[in-house]
Amino acid sequence: MNYDPTEIMAVSAARALKDGQVVFAGAGVPIISSLAAQKLHAPSLTILFEVGAVAPIVEIGRIPSSANESRSAYGSVMFPTTTETLLFCQRGFVDVGFLGGAQIDKYGNLNTSIIGKWDHPKVRMPGSGGANDIASCTKFLVVTWHEKMRFVEKVDFITSPGYLQGGNSRDEAGLVGGGPLQVITHLGVLGFDSEGKEMVLKAVHPGVDPEEVRANTGWDLKVAPDLAVTEPPTKEELDLFRRLDPERRFLKVK
Repeated sequence: MNYDPTEIMAVSAARALKDGQVVFAGAGVPIISSLAAQKLHAPSLTILFEVGAVAPIVEIGRIPSSANESRSAYGSVMFPTTTETLLFCQRGFVDVGFLGGAQIDKYGNLNTSIIGKWDHPKVRMPGSGGANDIASCTKFLVVTWHEKMRFVEKVDFITSPGYLQGGNSRDEAGLVGGGPLQVITHLGVLGFDSEGKEMVLKAVHPGVDPEEVRANTGWDLKVAPDLAVTEPPTKEELDLFRRLDPERRFLKVK
């Protein structure tokens, strides 16, 4: 079955979520991939949205445009304040966070604040929202388009911390127990080595050459010796994603 790069990225992100987990989903592809995982293979997945929604009911074809609108809260079993919801991360109630970002570096630090210098930025972006809380206190997944302007050796600003300067620097900063698990892109899946905490290409999507991934990365990206190839999306997966997002608000091809 034919699929495009955004669809295999979103499907791979959904597959990374497990039944029984509590996931804190950010806006965009994290929302739709979390919902798809719940409907496909993880019926006991509990989804949290920043607006304060705990385990909301989201109808197929009526995906909320952000994690802060009324459709994000429909049918929730709890509706605490945003602050209380973010405290779930600090209290250890969240198994995995799910984020995007405008820039990401080799240690998984995310930037959604500025491009350029702080006092004279080229671009101002929305900022953290709840992303810093999620990244600081949980293990998290990142889903993003893979291009050199996004995958930079050092982000212009750390909005949401990954492994900071690598090695033990995250633990030394007091951010114990969390950090990025995987980075899922339209080209493949990346993880982090256990010692230096540097990003490593773990798998490519079907038809993608690892050199294409390296060419779209702003540093000398490491490639795992046992590099895998991801399974292509099934008809069931693609049918669900296309029903979840019929207007392609999230699954836009760049």
